[in-house]
Amino acid sequence: MNMRGRRSDLINATLPDELIADIIGRFDGDKQSCDACSLVCRRWLRIERATRRTIKIGASGDADASVSLLIGRFHGLRNVFIDERLPVSPARSTYPLRLSVVRRKRRANASLEIHYAVENSESEGSDFERLSLSDAGLTALAEGCAKLQKLSLIWCSDITSLGVKSIAENCGALRSLDLQGCFVEDQGLSAVGEFCKKLEDLNLRFCEGVTDRGLVDLARGCGKSLKAIGIAACTRITDLSLVALGSSCKSLQTLSLDSEFIQNRGILAVAGGCTSLKALKLQCINVTDEALQTVGFVCSSLELLALYSFQRFTDRSLLAIGNGCKKLRNLTLSDCYFLSDKSLEAVAAGCRQITHLEINGCHNIGTYGLECIGKSCPLLTELALLYCQRIGNSGLFEVSKGCTRLQALHLVDCLSIGDDAICSIALGCNNLKKLHIRRCYEIGDKGIIAVGENCKYLTDLSIRFCDRVGDDALVAVGKGCSLQYLNVSGCHQIGDVGLTAIARGCPKLIYLDVSVLQNIGDVALTEVGEGCPKLKDIVLSHCRLITDTGLAHLVKRCKHLETCHMVYCPYITAAGVATVVSSCAYIKKVLVEKWKVSQRTRRRAASVLSYLCIDL
Repeated sequence: MNMRGRRSDLINATLPDELIADIIGRFDGDKQSCDACSLVCRRWLRIERATRRTIKIGASGDADASVSLLIGRFHGLRNVFIDERLPVSPARSTYPLRLSVVRRKRRANASLEIHYAVENSESEGSDFERLSLSDAGLTALAEGCAKLQKLSLIWCSDITSLGVKSIAENCGALRSLDLQGCFVEDQGLSAVGEFCKKLEDLNLRFCEGVTDRGLVDLARGCGKSLKAIGIAACTRITDLSLVALGSSCKSLQTLSLDSEFIQNRGILAVAGGCTSLKALKLQCINVTDEALQTVGFVCSSLELLALYSFQRFTDRSLLAIGNGCKKLRNLTLSDCYFLSDKSLEAVAAGCRQITHLEINGCHNIGTYGLECIGKSCPLLTELALLYCQRIGNSGLFEVSKGCTRLQALHLVDCLSIGDDAICSIALGCNNLKKLHIRRCYEIGDKGIIAVGENCKYLTDLSIRFCDRVGDDALVAVGKGCSLQYLNVSGCHQIGDVGLTAIARGCPKLIYLDVSVLQNIGDVALTEVGEGCPKLKDIVLSHCRLITDTGLAHLVKRCKHLETCHMVYCPYITAAGVATVVSSCAYIKKVLVEKWKVSQRTRRRAASVLSYLCIDL
């Protein structure tokens, strides 16, 4: 043993720091791998700290103290992501349990003892104080990370212009700034414009304190470098801001805008001034055909267009897009009530490079429009039809003939699409990798069996609340496909036979949702445990036949399980909950009724327990 230890030390001593840094760098910032490297020895710990570039933490808990500890240990940070929706866990590490033992034995050499963002809920009676990140913490970050390039502060509600100004003054190399949900005012944006001359990406969604003055100052200050900006629910941003963007941000490529106060003038200014625009996402109820027609005439480089909840424009807008935006690849039309088949006909005729198409709730678009896409857009790889009740089987017939590269198909509440359409897709688009279907009641075993027999590359299958899909469909899928993701929630005809076929035929399965299945029992769960050792996430809620015995067989082999949802399972008791928590070293979240959790389990695993309704 001693000889082996000396040999290891000799080998380690011959490796230069640069080579060790290169080894750690090849993990591409994966936290678990980097943390494991830091446990090798003190030298590796020092090098790992010096080379870590990216870190993500929650913003609650004692966030200021956490940030101070971070910058004290990691001096080379370039990318920092802080999200108040993800609390810092005081109790449980994301390490497997065996490493936590090593950490206790080697606390002097341990990696950062801040537990990174994991979704959790606090235990009853917890005295863990929730303190959001403040300007003081942000100032400390600014002073300790002068080379910061990306900073995300999502819903850090205590951050004000004072903290943002400190970041701007100290981090001149900043390229990306996400202030979503922060109460930042004009002074903060003005400082960013003054000092951050390399800024390329800015997110101002839900920044209610910002007005035209701040955004105009920012555009004038760093507009030459700005390439992407997102604005939503900023009630004091008007067309004046967009006029400034159009005149100062000539390199702008991406604009995401959600506002009731923007009129045609603002969109016209951006279209006219930012002619290299590549991505445009708009939810502006007061914008009309005039603005969208100008986009079609001027923005010939446009590759992505997403239009949401438009009530004041018609087919004339999409006619202009089809005529002028020949490079368009990605199109989303959501709740655009006045668009008809003529719009899709124009897009199909003019935008033959379309690869992604989503139609959501556009009630006047029907089968003919989709037929045009199928005939003219051979590069289509992803198609989503949501709440399209006027689109029938023949639309997908044309897609199956002309769009043989299709890899993903999403269907939601398409009541006129049935088995024949799915059979045609399975035969014509056998490169399909993802199929998501929800509440399409005319689709049953016949269509899914065809998918199982013909789509050998399918890895992601979701069939939710399709009453005609049963065990025969899953037997075919289990034989023909190697699934990694499966969701059959609400398909009441599926039972142990179908799930057993999946367990035996899909050993790479990592996600499984069988919620609301009344015929699934312990037999199927045992088979999943035996056949799917890589399973990470399982949803069992409302499965009334599953018991503690089935859970025990599941977790015996599924050692990598991270999340388990099991509410409204009457035969699962406190013992079953304890079994999941104690047997799964990587568990991060268990969703269960609070009354089923024993005091001992709460003490051991408070950070991973989530409750459906805490007060009941």
